[in-house]
Amino acid sequence: MIKRNGVLEPFSREKIISGVRKACQGRPVTDGDLAQLAQKVEEAVRASGASQIDANEVGLAILPPLRELDEVAYLRFASVYQAFDSLDDFEASIRTLREDHATATTASGDE
Repeated sequence: MIKRNGVLEPFSREKIISGVRKACQGRPVTDGDLAQLAQKVEEAVRASGASQIDANEVGLAILPPLRELDEVAYLRFASVYQAFDSLDDFEASIRTLREDHATATTASGDE
């Protein structure tokens, strides 16, 4: 993994867990949930086939499984990795989450 300062460092599930744990603070997320998320991220990174991956790409790879796990933690984490600059950025992300919920509800027939 290539950090922002250019230093190479091995991929670490523990670092994924510690970074996501901060976003999950106060949320109903277990250590087991975090371990599963870290495993999914590692699998996604390995599936990319790249021998070296930018740390920011690892952060972005965290977003989909975190969104599935807990949407509040997802918004917290996304605000950092997608560089939210304003309330408009949060509102746009929340709007997307709501639209996805509406689409999923309509698709499953739970209207």
